[in-house]
Amino acid sequence: MAKRDYYEVLGVGRDANEAALKSAFRKLAMQCHPDRNPDDPTAEVRFKEINEAYDVLKDPERRAAYDRFGHAAFEQGGMGGGAGFGNDFASAMSDIFDEFFGMSGRRGGAGGGRGRERGADLRYNLEIDLTEAFAGRTVEIRIPTPITCDVCSGSGAKPGTSATTCRTCGGSGRVRTSQGGFFTLERTCPTCQGRGETIADPCGKCGGSGRITRERTLSVNIPAGIEDGTRIRLGDEGEAGMRGGPPGDLYIFLSIKPHDFFQRDGADIYCRVPVAMTTAALGGDIEVPTIDGGKSTVRVPEGTQTGRQFRVKGKGMPVMRTAQHGDMYIQVQVETPRNLTRRQRELLEEFRRESSGDTHPDEHGFFAKVKDFFDGLGG
Repeated sequence: MAKRDYYEVLGVGRDANEAALKSAFRKLAMQCHPDRNPDDPTAEVRFKEINEAYDVLKDPERRAAYDRFGHAAFEQGGMGGGAGFGNDFASAMSDIFDEFFGMSGRRGGAGGGRGRERGADLRYNLEIDLTEAFAGRTVEIRIPTPITCDVCSGSGAKPGTSATTCRTCGGSGRVRTSQGGFFTLERTCPTCQGRGETIADPCGKCGGSGRITRERTLSVNIPAGIEDGTRIRLGDEGEAGMRGGPPGDLYIFLSIKPHDFFQRDGADIYCRVPVAMTTAALGGDIEVPTIDGGKSTVRVPEGTQTGRQFRVKGKGMPVMRTAQHGDMYIQVQVETPRNLTRRQRELLEEFRRESSGDTHPDEHGFFAKVKDFFDGLGG
């Protein structure tokens, strides 16, 4: 039976690059793996055919020979014999089998620092007040963190002893197993869990991990003007690495508590201030608080309506790491009198009798338009 074209086997064009070849190979190898198709007697044949095609096309020299001479390039010992399973097949298939069999794990062993693994990053949620965000401050936080063992200095071995190369994997952290006689499966070493070394006499304090858990106190600088949701990174302040590995980082996630009467929008601050009806009508001065703890006087002109805003320049939040400040905006909310005494009611009744369209132009204009609207409907 004539062999199929290698490009046809992998389902790629003759101009396919290395990445396209590898992607097609991985996909077909997963689909046609014999263990995934136990009831299909042709699966093993197809699987070998896919590997043979990829083994040739992934090598630039062999691919060039195949493009020129076809399958004849490898007959009668040409180019080093038939294209069977190459010596590096286990490496090429390693990622596929890790995914298929669930054997993914840490690689490296001796090549990755002899079992020294970087510590995990840690997260700490910190909540502050708006006034603290305005002024900035230094906050002390206490966090339980795995740190390097002070007895074994992170090696995990009892003082005076040391770790030895793993006999199962020879220090590589990976072991290979022959499957069915035609391919090799590589997986994480079960003895050293991929570290490449074992400890015969572990440290009595850390149990061989090289780490112990302690509560640490750290000082965190909160700059003035910091915003809600800011993330602060403290390098090397995270979890200690395994067996002397480098530590991770600590990330401070900042949130700002809602303020009783200030609302923030970037560097600007907004404050809604209730104003008596008489002050709004006659005009007057009001004192409003500022975020820096002081007070500011705002002039309310005669006839001020609800919703009108007044700007107090430079009384907002500082712009972080600059000398600039935002502004504060005072929004007036005219308050209608309640719980009137008899005399107050008499005065308001008298005021109502004396009122006209000039006194309440918005109300007068609105109802004049409503009247015109209904008159139009009647016509």
